[in-house]
Amino acid sequence: MNNPYEDAKLLGEYLLFHYGADQDVMPWDFGPRSGLHFPRRTVEELIDHQKLPQGASALDVGCAVGGSSFELSKICQNVLGIDYSHSFINTANLLKDKRALPYQFLVEGGMYADGLAKIEHGDGEVEFKVGDACDLPEDLGSFDLVHAANLICRLQDPCLFLDRLPQLVRKGGQLLLATPFTWLEEFTPRDNWIGSGDSEEKLQDLLSPYFILKERKDLPFVIREHRRKFQFSVSLGTRWLRV
Repeated sequence: MNNPYEDAKLLGEYLLFHYGADQDVMPWDFGPRSGLHFPRRTVEELIDHQKLPQGASALDVGCAVGGSSFELSKICQNVLGIDYSHSFINTANLLKDKRALPYQFLVEGGMYADGLAKIEHGDGEVEFKVGDACDLPEDLGSFDLVHAANLICRLQDPCLFLDRLPQLVRKGGQLLLATPFTWLEEFTPRDNWIGSGDSEEKLQDLLSPYFILKERKDLPFVIREHRRKFQFSVSLGTRWLRV
């Protein structure tokens, strides 16, 4: 299957989504500015700092171009970001090395504007690897925190990922999930959808044997396609305690 996340135009969209200036992501005063800074907010607004041990390790699955991974590095000693896209991972590694990276994002038609992605990560070590969330290595180990934002409804078989979570999150550790449950057959065959109108309840059923839901909140996000077209969505943000 062709990976749609290797497209150059999409790479620009995601760099803008993760690192873009507010006025570039949403240039209209009447636009949904509550959806800005989503990669950072999925960490800031869901994590329980008091429950995180000193020297914590984190796994960011579906990390895209690394915005949440760098945010986690301000809190955790070691962070591993994994994404299916070679283009995204190569870009995240370039950002890690250079700390700033020029890119282009679409204005309209064939016209593009210049942007500059900059990172400010903490003292934690960050590593990026290409990987499939549905087929993560068995020797990956376990982590104090696992983060996965807007990933579940882009997987061929979400249950393959969800079934691995009890192994990936250490007992007492935190699982941070965000998903808008945007089920599309181009990504996930209908038979593999987690619910249809009741996805939140089905997710609870799947996780409850190993996790306790500790936090639930709605997290809006906005992705700019061009200066007059935007995707505005609301992700369900949750924090779970591994028991």
